[in-house]
Amino acid sequence: MGDPAGIGGELSLKAWLARRGGHPFVALDDPDRLAGIAERLGLGVKIRSVNSLSQGAETFGSALPVLPIRLAAPAVPGTPNPANAAAVIASIEQATKLTLAGEAAAVVTNPIHKSTLYDTGFAHPGHTEFLAALTGATLPVMMLASPGLRVVPVTVHASLRRMLDMITTERIVAVTRVTIAALKHHWGIAHPRVAIAGLNPHAGEDGTMGEEEITIIAPAIAQLRAEGHDVTGPFAADSMFTPEMRARYDVAMGMYHDQALIPLKTLDMHHGVNITLGLPIIRTSPDHGTAFNIAGRGIADATSLIAAIDLATELVQRGR
Repeated sequence: MGDPAGIGGELSLKAWLARRGGHPFVALDDPDRLAGIAERLGLGVKIRSVNSLSQGAETFGSALPVLPIRLAAPAVPGTPNPANAAAVIASIEQATKLTLAGEAAAVVTNPIHKSTLYDTGFAHPGHTEFLAALTGATLPVMMLASPGLRVVPVTVHASLRRMLDMITTERIVAVTRVTIAALKHHWGIAHPRVAIAGLNPHAGEDGTMGEEEITIIAPAIAQLRAEGHDVTGPFAADSMFTPEMRARYDVAMGMYHDQALIPLKTLDMHHGVNITLGLPIIRTSPDHGTAFNIAGRGIADATSLIAAIDLATELVQRGR
């Protein structure tokens, strides 16, 4: 569902229009809300409530199938309402449950508004950590991927001050191992090439601008290389995303959220997809947020959600 006050509903409708005849999906949402959006925006999408995913697959060619999750209050575009937080959470929980049970092949999530969920006692920093709790995963890893770049932040939803304490040799090794395993299994890359960023400007400049590269990151790289992995670095983050550098690796590991995500979103925001690695299920999502500022106006671009659905389909097929 995503946040009902955001653009998620509009994206779901546009994704159905773009994918009719393709692999079916079922929306876990409030059918009345989606029908109202379709009518207001003139999208011409029929909404049909279904009781099961199999019924949804049969319906997909003629209408958007919706497994109903009712909202507690009417959704107002651009104005998040904590009263609807329970429905947002329930949509994630139910999607995960259905996928763990094998009834669905993958979960694709629309953007949530974390602070609205926090107001109701939601205890997780975001989708990534919540899905790990729901599936029993010990180390969820966030990857963003576009046709020309894959990036993974070693630390994710944490302040810069907290992030510094979170970066350890052990964490870098563990996150990189999960990433390499996913590249082998889901992308079919037999020998993934991994580039690891430094933390400080100029990757520390031989310790003159910080010693984390020497004391934390280099030992992680040495350990991974000793295990037989093709890992290089630490590289200065300001120069490791040039076209020449991107041709030398299959994934770039950043030390923190923005260091990894800014390059990908700058290069290809519309086709970027968020994938959670390390789960027993496949989960993808668009690489953008709720966009409250344009919600309800009919101008939201569904390209990233469609890319997320397409990638989830590809990962399922490769993993079989």
